[in-house]
Amino acid sequence: MNQLPGLGKANISQMTLQTFLIAEIGSTHDGSLGNAKCLIGAAAECRVDAVKFQTHIAEAETLPDAPMPPYFTGEPRFAYFKRTAFTEAQWIELKAHAENQGLIFLSSPFSIEAVELLEKIGVVQYKIPSGEVTNLPMVEVIAKTRKPVLLSSGMSSWAELDEAVNSILKYHNKLTILQCTSEYPCPYEQVGLNVMLQMRERYGLPVGLSDHTLTNYAAFAAVTLGAVVIEKHFTLSRRMYGSDARHSLEPAEMTDLVKGIHSIETMLTSKVNKDEVEHLATMKATFEKSVVSLVDIPKGVLITEAMIGVKKPGTGIPAKRLGEVVGKRARCQIPKDTFIQEKDLKDE
Repeated sequence: MNQLPGLGKANISQMTLQTFLIAEIGSTHDGSLGNAKCLIGAAAECRVDAVKFQTHIAEAETLPDAPMPPYFTGEPRFAYFKRTAFTEAQWIELKAHAENQGLIFLSSPFSIEAVELLEKIGVVQYKIPSGEVTNLPMVEVIAKTRKPVLLSSGMSSWAELDEAVNSILKYHNKLTILQCTSEYPCPYEQVGLNVMLQMRERYGLPVGLSDHTLTNYAAFAAVTLGAVVIEKHFTLSRRMYGSDARHSLEPAEMTDLVKGIHSIETMLTSKVNKDEVEHLATMKATFEKSVVSLVDIPKGVLITEAMIGVKKPGTGIPAKRLGEVVGKRARCQIPKDTFIQEKDLKDE
């Protein structure tokens, strides 16, 4: 399992790639402890590094008449958070279940009361969601725990992000910043890979991508550009009820994401020396070409350009030496479609 990211001002160009992969379960469990456990198990089978939930305490974070987001109007927001919330005992049970599956347990808090709850159950790292970046009182409470922080940036300007980053850096630099665009789903034109690179330059901190597109392409591109964290929403089925399921990866897709990222890491960290071609000897012999006779060449004849050419396989005089054979005299008779060998030639 990969280690938690967020180790401060690391030199990204010198880091050994080991992307931290988060399956965001969010609220796709729809308030069911059984569903939540099934989602954790499915994520573990996909071989991600962590699962992330959302810790909502309705009374602490939202007014009863707060508007619903445009992508989910199934029920009032306050009622949805109230209905799908877990108790402290259930959170403890879910954290233990994740850790028994070899996963790191994460949950995004949406209020200071939620941070206090997560502290009680012993989370090892925080993920600050995009909508809480400007909630500096909560950001500071999280920073004071001195635990590693993943900071999402989905709806923040540079000025707002600067304030949140500075609030955290007052207490520690175990911070990773995630480029994110708060659109569901996010079109490719709005992914903002350029912003991820600007974040790395601006803050000198590790960066990643919280990806809301419907495919794995953006995540693959982000890893190639140096992302050390990838987060994708996860569901058992996009047919499940709730605010996130329809924008999430199903298990087969999450498995493909994990395999793809590990393959990209192998490609990025494996150095190839173009002068080391010994392992390609069989391929070279099969596909390269050698100098051959195009006609019967009598003994003693001066070989002309029209008499010879190059054909597979590449086990004779290399094709690049064709010009050297022209002007030589045949030491013996050379039948048509025969390798011309050094012993068959003599200088004029």
